[in-house]
Amino acid sequence: MTNSAPMTTTSVPSVQAGSFLTLHYRLAGPAGDVINTFNGKPGTLSLGTGELSPAIEELLIGLPEGTHTTLELPAGAAFGERNPEMQQWVARKLMNELGDPHEQYQPGDVVQFPTPDGLGSYAGSVVQVREDGAVLFDFSHPLAGQPVTFEVKIIGVI
Repeated sequence: MTNSAPMTTTSVPSVQAGSFLTLHYRLAGPAGDVINTFNGKPGTLSLGTGELSPAIEELLIGLPEGTHTTLELPAGAAFGERNPEMQQWVARKLMNELGDPHEQYQPGDVVQFPTPDGLGSYAGSVVQVREDGAVLFDFSHPLAGQPVTFEVKIIGVI
């Protein structure tokens, strides 16, 4: 009779639909980084809750814990195309009520707006400013219609 230690196999968890992740990530477009956690605290998120675009989530599925990779998505793949119906004029009076009345808006500026319930916010990019001070905003995602680089280091998967 021979004695042997029982075999144990340790499998590294991989990202699945609904996984809870701890990760560092960098999201960038042609103009540079939009968000980068590599120089600070890692982020935590749950797949399938809308915290990342569905296209980016799909690329994460199957990646094992410990992976550090950079994913390139072609124009429009990560956040869709720009939607002309997402453009809206906002009167200068409302802009003054929501923020600094002396703010000078320029095309390309990104402005945060409160949600109607006051519990969150959403962003709009300045497209044009009229002489009367009204501002045309595009409420499409800032990276809509653009190629996107997504660098990720998966620290933990639950």
